Amino acid sequence: MTSYLIVDIDVRDQKEFDRYRELVPPVIAKFGGRYLVKAGKLQPIEGDFGFKRLVIIEFPSADAAQKFYNSPEYAPLLKLRLDSAPSRMVLVDGWIAAE
Repeated sequence: MTSYLIVDIDVRDQKEFDRYRELVPPVIAKFGGRYLVKAGKLQPIEGDFGFKRLVIIEFPSADAAQKFYNSPEYAPLLKLRLDSAPSRMVLVDGWIAAE
């Protein structure tokens, strides 16, 4: 089942976060992930979500997402992200409806 990492990122050190953004895409791709949303403009319609910067990454499964997050390749990038941009993250199972 397709799963999604949904991340709310509060960038506090843009220079270091830019390094993270440069280095992380190949690691995400290695685990079958792909970006669906990369920090576009947020326009609240109902309620106040309080997001700073929203990112959604699709993985082929929750297992693939967990392997990415816990991988030795991601470990130094995770530290870089957390040091430069405190975040909140959730893993959500989903599906693609038949068309």
